[in-house]
Amino acid sequence: MKTVLVTGVDGFTGRYLAPLLTAAGHEVHGLVERLPALGVAGAAHLHVADLTDAAAVADIVRTVAPRAVVHLAGIAFVANRDAKLMYGVNLLGTRHLLEALVALASVPEAVLLASSANVYGNATEGALNETVPPAPANDYAVSKLAMEYVARLYAARLPLIACRPFNYTGVGQSESFLLPKIVAHVRRQAPHIELGNLDVARDFSDVRDVAATYARLLVTPAAIGQTLNVCSGTAYALREILAMAEAISGRRMEVRVNPELVRANEVKVLRGDRRRLDALLPGSSAPISLVETLRWMIDAPSA
Repeated sequence: MKTVLVTGVDGFTGRYLAPLLTAAGHEVHGLVERLPALGVAGAAHLHVADLTDAAAVADIVRTVAPRAVVHLAGIAFVANRDAKLMYGVNLLGTRHLLEALVALASVPEAVLLASSANVYGNATEGALNETVPPAPANDYAVSKLAMEYVARLYAARLPLIACRPFNYTGVGQSESFLLPKIVAHVRRQAPHIELGNLDVARDFSDVRDVAATYARLLVTPAAIGQTLNVCSGTAYALREILAMAEAISGRRMEVRVNPELVRANEVKVLRGDRRRLDALLPGSSAPISLVETLRWMIDAPSA
């Protein structure tokens, strides 16, 4: 059994990861900004602290003394316009965590940091592998790339794994994200939906695949020191996703392009190359297809 600290355990990804870690025999501690009303399945202990409060973070890290860490907490919505909050949490919050970890008498055996494939920016040709030069196109991406650079300052003292997940989705994700918004409109049989650029293409994974990948990487020594894409390897344009949703539900919606939802710095195509990840985790099952994920979301029982 390992004591695993998961920051942001009450978020979308953490709620899928915590039960997997518990099922694998680990004791899961979660760092949350505030206690969730219904708790978090799979998390044995919850600790409250704001990542921007270095002293509070350090106190929790000393108390838990984790043998492994998954750092999920952060501002995840690309269109969030509070730059001070985004950089404060994603960059300085991560530094506070890393400082607390290196101060432990015995550092963890693995520290997984969730970055983002948005760091690649507006690359449009072929599959993006981990050697593509970063070219962040928005504040969210800049904050995540800066987090990676800050983490490198601790690489000699901590066993770091940097993951760059491409888009992923599933039941429970906020409707502020694209696919949950589409699914919500389908489920309530809305007559129309307002969207941005219909030709934007994204590589979507299922959150269950992403959580399973993180859980396996924590116990894969060869992952230490690596930067890894977490992706499906296939990109779908928004028009294709809408067609899938219509085919699954048997319902059609009028699509209205709202110019306010078309971002000037929009990343046009993001498709990941997952060969480095597959080499580290041989025997992994094939990624869940986007059609299967959409069907799961559309058919999920109402909360």
